[in-house]
Amino acid sequence: MTARAPPKTEPQLVAECGRRAVTLLERNLCPAGILAATPLPAARARGYAAIFGRDAAICALGMAVAPDATLQRHAATGIVTLARHQARNGQIPKFVDTQGDEADFWYLGCIDATLWWLIAVALLDRRQPGGRLAQRLAANVERAITWLSCQEHQRFHLLQQNEASDWADIMPRSGFVLYTNALWYVVKRLYRLHGAAETHRNFNALFHPFAGPPAEYRRARLLVHYARQRARRRDLYFSFVNFAFHGDEGDVFGNILAILAGLADEAATHRIVRAIVRARANEPYPVRVVCAPIMESSVFWRPYMSRHRQNFAWQYHNGGVWPFVGAFWVIALAQAGLRTEAEVELGKVARANALSGWAFTEWLHGYTLAPQGMAGQSWNAASFLLAQHVLRSRSRLFPLARR
Repeated sequence: MTARAPPKTEPQLVAECGRRAVTLLERNLCPAGILAATPLPAARARGYAAIFGRDAAICALGMAVAPDATLQRHAATGIVTLARHQARNGQIPKFVDTQGDEADFWYLGCIDATLWWLIAVALLDRRQPGGRLAQRLAANVERAITWLSCQEHQRFHLLQQNEASDWADIMPRSGFVLYTNALWYVVKRLYRLHGAAETHRNFNALFHPFAGPPAEYRRARLLVHYARQRARRRDLYFSFVNFAFHGDEGDVFGNILAILAGLADEAATHRIVRAIVRARANEPYPVRVVCAPIMESSVFWRPYMSRHRQNFAWQYHNGGVWPFVGAFWVIALAQAGLRTEAEVELGKVARANALSGWAFTEWLHGYTLAPQGMAGQSWNAASFLLAQHVLRSRSRLFPLARR
C-alpha cells in the first residue's frame, strides 16, 4: 500500500499558492504584457488570450509586489500596451487582441478599464518610482481623466454608465453604479482631482440612504425616496441607483471596494463585513459576488444574462464565487483590523485556487461549487500575491492622498 502524503497545513497551502501564482503569471506573460488566462486553445477561442484593461491593471498591482524580479520588471508592460491603444477621446480599451493588435471597447462602452488603468499607473509609480510611469504616460493619463470626467454628473459628482458596462458585463446595473464610483473616488484621491469630498458625500447619500446626512442636491430626493421604499439589504450599499429603481441584490465586490476606498467609515465597514458573513458569501470559498442572485422571474432579469448560459442564478456575475474578489475580501478584512480573520480567509482563497489541480479557475458555481469558466486566470494569481503582500506589510491597498 502506497503511503499518502499528510495533508498540507494552512500556512503550507498559502505558501504553495504563492509559489504557483508566480509560476502561472510567468507562464501568462507575453511581449505585450500579462494575458488574462493561460493561452491554451480554449482560452484563445473565447478571447482570453488578450491584454484586458481591468485584468492587466489588477495584475500589475500584484506583479509589482511579487517575490520575483521578472514579474516586477514587467508589471507595467500591459499598462503601456493599453496606453498605445487608447481611444482618441481618452478611453482605455476593454482589451487588446495581441494577435491582431486590435483594441475592443465593448458593446455599450467599458468604463472600468480606464479607472483601473489610472489606479495602476499611480500605484506602480509609487512602488517603482524609478520607472517614472506617470511621467511617461502623462498625456494618456490626462486624456483618460478627461474622458471619465465627461461621464460624471455635474451635481452628484458620480460617474454615470449604461448597464453591462463594467466588470459585471452581463448584469443590469446602470445609472450610478457602486463598483464604478468606488473606483472613481480612488482615482480622484490618487490624482487629487476636484470634487472628491462631494463624491464621498453623494456616494454615501445615494448608495446607503439610511444613515448620515440626507442628500443635499434636490434631484437626489426622488432617487432616495424610491430606494428607501423598496430596500431589503440595509446593511449593504445598493449595487446601483437609477431614476426610479435600484440594485438590492448585494454586490459584494462593490461593497468591498467601498471599504478599501475609504468611503465606508469604521461603523459602515464592520456593518458590511457582518452582512457578507451573515449571507455566507465567504463560505466555503471567498467570495460569492452576489448575496441574492437575480432570478429569471425578476423585473431586473435581462435576456442577455442567459448569453452562453452564464448568468443564471448562482453563476458568473450573478452569484458565482470569484477567487480574485476573495483576495480583495482578505485585504478589506485586514484594513478593518480583522487580521486573524483575514489570514483564515487567505487560506480559503488558496484552497479555491488549488481546485482541479491548481487550475486557478475563473469562478465556481455559487451553489454546487463546481469550477467554471476559464482556467489559468492571471488575476487570481496576482490578487493572491497582492493580498499576501498587504497582510505581511500591514499596508493599505490604496495609499490615498489627503482630501
